[in-house]
Amino acid sequence: MAYDSNNIFAKILRGELPAQKVYEDADTLAFMDIMPRCEGHMLVIPKTPARNVLDASPAQLAACMKTVQKVAAAAMKAFGAAGITVQQFNEPAGGQVVFHLHFHVLPRSEGVSLGPPASKVEKPDVLAASAEKIKKALTA
Repeated sequence: MAYDSNNIFAKILRGELPAQKVYEDADTLAFMDIMPRCEGHMLVIPKTPARNVLDASPAQLAACMKTVQKVAAAAMKAFGAAGITVQQFNEPAGGQVVFHLHFHVLPRSEGVSLGPPASKVEKPDVLAASAEKIKKALTA
């Protein structure tokens, strides 16, 4: 399947849709998931087109994983998390809904279950507060 340049993450990258950005470098963007499954749920995407892990270049994958590691460590610190869950889905049968390569980074605490996927849109001020916590942890 071909990459759709009108997917929601491509629109975020072009500035056509808002996002609570957490971290950005030349190759990747990390931002808050608007339908978080836990406090601090972020997404990491490459800035260049890739439908998913099946068509991404090794350079795109390496850049994403470097950012995943960086923001995961910051999220653990920011939220006092005991662990991190990283999720990545490919094609509809694999659970992919947005067809731009992305990694979910979810800070986890013992005994706290993840909320259901895509269950509610979080308030912008809550997402902004979470983004600020992570940004502070990135610079600490």
